[in-house]
Amino acid sequence: MTPRRSAARFATVAPPEALFVLSGISMYLGAAVAVHTFDDLGAVGVAWWRVCGAGVILLLVRRSWRAGWTGRQVLLAGLFGTVLAGMNTSFYLAIDRLPLGTTVAIEFIGPVAVAAVGSRTRRSWLALLMAAGGVAVLADVQLEASASGLAFALAAAVLWAGYIVLGAKVASEARAVDGLTIGLLIGAVALAPVGFPDAARVVGEWWLLVPALGTAVLSNVIPYGIDQVVLRRIPRARFALLLALLPVTATVVGLAALRQTPSWQEAAGIALVVVGIAVSERRARPGPDAVEAVGS
Repeated sequence: MTPRRSAARFATVAPPEALFVLSGISMYLGAAVAVHTFDDLGAVGVAWWRVCGAGVILLLVRRSWRAGWTGRQVLLAGLFGTVLAGMNTSFYLAIDRLPLGTTVAIEFIGPVAVAAVGSRTRRSWLALLMAAGGVAVLADVQLEASASGLAFALAAAVLWAGYIVLGAKVASEARAVDGLTIGLLIGAVALAPVGFPDAARVVGEWWLLVPALGTAVLSNVIPYGIDQVVLRRIPRARFALLLALLPVTATVVGLAALRQTPSWQEAAGIALVVVGIAVSERRARPGPDAVEAVGS
């Protein structure tokens, strides 16, 4: 059995919850690798390699150039990819200044707000209130440590909200993963003026390509691939509950890989955000070509 068939079989028989946990671990291990690479390539340089590398890898796997593309689809995918590139960059600039788990918790205010505005139920507004309370606690703790880090984390939250809204349109009009692929490549071009000068440092130190492209595989290719499988197998309501595991996963990875131990205030703020995500209401069931945001 080929590795590709083995992976496909594993994705079919493995519990979707286990796959989701694997996706989260991969994503935040990628973030930990990125943090260790910032000194060499800078946060924006690593973000460029993540976006560009993931786009090239997915393009080779999907062969997205073979599909017929309308101007509207390319424009939509490009806007989607540019927002994604901005989200990844803001997230990296944030985790360069703040703990990983704290940053992930703060940026979750974006998708929780989208869920509240979309469903407009008491439960969703309660979820937003709880998540906002958790973010307020975290902001109070981190404001003195790094005001710029807090600003970047909040920017990532806003861009994540935009990513979700645009992702729904890409899924319905631009072939989901193929739209993501083209979007990533366009996003890399959009990010190049500020990201490529730092990213180009690999010219003198080629070994840096390993961690740089490792962030693309760990944080983009593997999680997005797994999520396409998970979303086909579980209702979105359960997916929302699984999302609540991500801030916890990020905190654990930050503790293990980056030696970032949260204070009791940070733990309380993260806990409030986790509860807010868990009670967030998402009734709709995703279609077979859904594109879902699972973090930066």
